[in-house]
Amino acid sequence: MRSLLIILLSFTVVSALAQNRISGKVTDARTGEALPFVSVYIKNTTTGTTTDENGAYNIKLSNLPDSLTASFVGYQNQTKAVKKGAAAQVINFDLGLTSVSLNEILIRPEENPAFRIMRQVMAHKKKNDKRKLTAYQYEAYTRMQLQADNLLQKKGRIGLRSAVTSLVDTQLFVTGQNGKKLMPFFISESLSDYFYNRDPRKTKELVKATKVTGIGIQDGTLVSQVIGNIYQDYNFYQNWVSVLRKDFISPIADGWKGSYEYELEDSLLVGENWCYQIKFNQKRAQDLAFNGYLWIDDETFAIRKIDATISKSANINFVEGIHLVQEELPTEAGAWLPVKTRINMKISPLSETRPGIWVDINTSAKKIKVNNPQKSSFFDEAIQIVQKAGTSTDTFWVANRHDTLTAADQRLYTVVDSIKHSPRMARFATIANVLATGYFKVVKISLGPYPYLYANNNIEGHRFQGGFKTNIDFSKKWEFSGYTAYGTLDQRLKYGANVRYIITRKHWSEVGFSRREDLQRVGFMSEKLAASPFLMGFSRFGDLRRPVFTKETSAYLQRDISRGVTQRISIANRVFQPQYNFAFYNKGADNQPVPTKDFTTTELSFLTRYANNEVKVINDNDRISLGNGKWPVVSFKYTLGLNNFLGSTVDYQRVDAGITQSFVMGRLGKANYRLEAGKVFSPVPYPLLEVHLGNQTPFYYVQTFNLMNNFEFASDTYASLHYEQYFEGLLLNSLPLIKKLKWRLLATSNVLYGHLSKENLNLIVPQNPDNLAQDSFKSLNNGPYAEVGYGIENIFRVVRVDAIHRLTYLNDPAVKKFGLRVSFQFKL
Repeated sequence: MRSLLIILLSFTVVSALAQNRISGKVTDARTGEALPFVSVYIKNTTTGTTTDENGAYNIKLSNLPDSLTASFVGYQNQTKAVKKGAAAQVINFDLGLTSVSLNEILIRPEENPAFRIMRQVMAHKKKNDKRKLTAYQYEAYTRMQLQADNLLQKKGRIGLRSAVTSLVDTQLFVTGQNGKKLMPFFISESLSDYFYNRDPRKTKELVKATKVTGIGIQDGTLVSQVIGNIYQDYNFYQNWVSVLRKDFISPIADGWKGSYEYELEDSLLVGENWCYQIKFNQKRAQDLAFNGYLWIDDETFAIRKIDATISKSANINFVEGIHLVQEELPTEAGAWLPVKTRINMKISPLSETRPGIWVDINTSAKKIKVNNPQKSSFFDEAIQIVQKAGTSTDTFWVANRHDTLTAADQRLYTVVDSIKHSPRMARFATIANVLATGYFKVVKISLGPYPYLYANNNIEGHRFQGGFKTNIDFSKKWEFSGYTAYGTLDQRLKYGANVRYIITRKHWSEVGFSRREDLQRVGFMSEKLAASPFLMGFSRFGDLRRPVFTKETSAYLQRDISRGVTQRISIANRVFQPQYNFAFYNKGADNQPVPTKDFTTTELSFLTRYANNEVKVINDNDRISLGNGKWPVVSFKYTLGLNNFLGSTVDYQRVDAGITQSFVMGRLGKANYRLEAGKVFSPVPYPLLEVHLGNQTPFYYVQTFNLMNNFEFASDTYASLHYEQYFEGLLLNSLPLIKKLKWRLLATSNVLYGHLSKENLNLIVPQNPDNLAQDSFKSLNNGPYAEVGYGIENIFRVVRVDAIHRLTYLNDPAVKKFGLRVSFQFKL
């Protein structure tokens, strides 16, 4: 849900300020229907505009003309007088059809006239693309509105709608363009300075002012970071245009004829530019492609304006009819930059009877400067909010908005404030926040997280756990957290306590200390699982194999060296008390091997992580990564085991490295891969080896090898590849009946190379000190472990099913050669 919030809050746009405004609507005189894309202009000048998809237009002028003219192919021109001295006036046009006798027309099979223009667009593409500029910057204004529909209660029905209408006065609902009653629940404005450097590619947004109000919004700090211009990079000069993290092929992409049909419809004025109007339509309904209109400047063959829609038939979830309009103007260096963008969409409900969300985002650019690059250090923070950005007065906004708010927009602020301050709605929002974050906020303390509240297993019986952490209302520097747990069977109290201090938020630096005594499992102590609370919560149910009681004390210091580069140094002392048949040979007083069960480690580790151009936003006292685009993320960790220090009985060294990346593969969809490798340089008790993560649940987990048993393999040297290929709608979109289901094909492959040295094998005691046989495990010395899979996602829009084949180490009767794994995902 947090991802969905971020996705919803990730687009923008707007209009420009002037002294005189003329607006109105153009309709068909016979039918009354609105006429889109009609030219409305001042005669004998290049000043004018076109109507939008609803037939509406808006012109801002320094000086009022005598008249305005409306012109459209197939209709008679109409001219109307302009009132002198009226700063704002409405002039509507109703155009009648032309009555012209046509002579006989002979059509010859010649080239589509739109193709000649499109070839010129392609020839001038590099020159007009903003990526040609070494740098650019501008002031950006963004306005966003979110409204819910289908909330009015139907007689005799009980459900979400009745719950909401019982919380909110329906008189506060507003009427949308389609006549439906909408409940506004979020509105925001943002004014910022946006900067771009090409070599190396860096971006930054300096948020100067924000105004945010919405249901569930507390201080608006997080929201203020994700509503700005930095997420509005819709560049149609690229082959692929990212919308909602889906990659759509551009209508002017290389190989444009293969994906679109084109038709030259008209030539007309757009602002002060005479343009060709070209209609384009996708060739295959369910492809990730657009439909709409291009207005191409007749001199530079640049995109002056694009009006693009994504139809309901496109294979994209939870969204109906995305509509994106963008206008561009040339810079002094020749390349064109977007100056206005507007995106409308509806987040579709799970069923026709449930509420949907209407999203309307506008952004505009002013004060454009080009080819004046900033220093590299200037971009260390991708998003920076100036102090007191959220305290700007109404007078400030009136003076600095790129456009004036309509009376309806001004009323939205009042309506949203009235709704969100309803006590019952506040409670409703609190419940939603608990489900999204896992914590329940009580003034300065947050209780949770809920995935760990209860478990049941053969060691602890019924396990009950309660936890807390302080929040930003307690301190912006200090965070205290902890938990206690108790098992009814082992009757043993477990606990964890943590303290964290944020040294600075610029070049984020923090230091922390923790103490924990708890039951864990060999193979589930990996840091790779720290971000998987549900997997870790489920791992405490059932029959716990290889349980270990650990007492751990640790401390760390972490700092961002520069944007995307994080370093961390930590020290940890851990006492291992295995609760199962375990022993290893340890050196006795006379260097003779002695079977030993318990052991202690003291580890000093150094971690470096590099994620080029990564964008992180601050949420209270935590940070959330919004990704780094197509760039790989690289990490390297060195661990030194210190013998005879703080009671340590193990001496060793270890290195681990990893690289992850997601990238677009054109029509083949999108690929994700994760490469990992590591080595333990000294013999150690096998819980300290790389115990490879198996999966014996019916659910698919990307962190694991899904047909490997838990604790089946361990290695002191390893290298692995996890690969996922998402074909989006490829193949299944072409099948007549299947394509209506909008299923998507995917493929996976997991390969693991490992080795276990003789020195580590020789540490294993066949029987523990109680003469009980040890649980065995295997090495990968005889070759790699490999599994491949194929699957279908988007079943009922949330279900994914993977069929997985295990290819190696098949002789053991306890292993499965084939298995099905299910997972649930909210994916667009």
